[in-house]
Amino acid sequence: MSIHESSIIHPSAEIDENVEIGPFCIIGEKVKIKSGSKLLSHVVLKGPTTVGKNNVFYQFCTIGEDTPDKKFKGEETTLEIGDDNIFREGVTVHRGTVQDKSTTIIGNKNLFMAYAHVAHDCIVGSDNVFANNAGIAGHVTVGNNVTIGALTTIHQFCKMGDYSFAGMNTSITMDVPAYIKVASNPARVIGLNSVGMSRNNIPSESISLIKKAFKIVYKKGLKLEVSLKEIDILFAETNDTYLDIFFQSIKASSRGILR
Repeated sequence: MSIHESSIIHPSAEIDENVEIGPFCIIGEKVKIKSGSKLLSHVVLKGPTTVGKNNVFYQFCTIGEDTPDKKFKGEETTLEIGDDNIFREGVTVHRGTVQDKSTTIIGNKNLFMAYAHVAHDCIVGSDNVFANNAGIAGHVTVGNNVTIGALTTIHQFCKMGDYSFAGMNTSITMDVPAYIKVASNPARVIGLNSVGMSRNNIPSESISLIKKAFKIVYKKGLKLEVSLKEIDILFAETNDTYLDIFFQSIKASSRGILR
């Protein structure tokens, strides 16, 4: 364990042996940091927060802070961070609230670029990219392999499906299904995240099926419930896992999908 003499560590903090804590960091009460994680300098970690293995926090990150939600009255809520995440300069992540599940969850291998923000009660999967100043409001769910462009904002309770993509400076107020690419303010659908699908080695046969499903939902002018019935038939014929991700992401929508 390497802890710079200028850093302040609460006696209750649990820090594994090979964690590195640089200068002027503050580790609060009920914080757990697992092996291989690094706090480079000027990082604030407040608890109850659990940090997994091999995470890197750059200067001026504030992680596990109380939510500014006016309903928050100091209840004990948590933040759970997985492994291999990178938090660049000035990233902020808030703990949950008792009005939801009392926790904010971040998965593995995410990149949060400078000044990105994850609000209370959010669930962020794995292998996502939050570009500079991207911000998600409370109770937002982000799947896996999602890219959120710089200066993009996402409204409370919205969902970003797996492999979806939001271009820079996009304002999202409805759910974005899996594989869908959106941009502009207000957000509009501009196509499929074909590059993302290819980079993540989705088979060409599956991509063809997703394109068919995309046309059913977005090009044929059908009501959504009719579109879903057609996709259900397509899935029954193919049993394609990646097609089912698209289908389920639409069915799981609570705010309505962008079309």
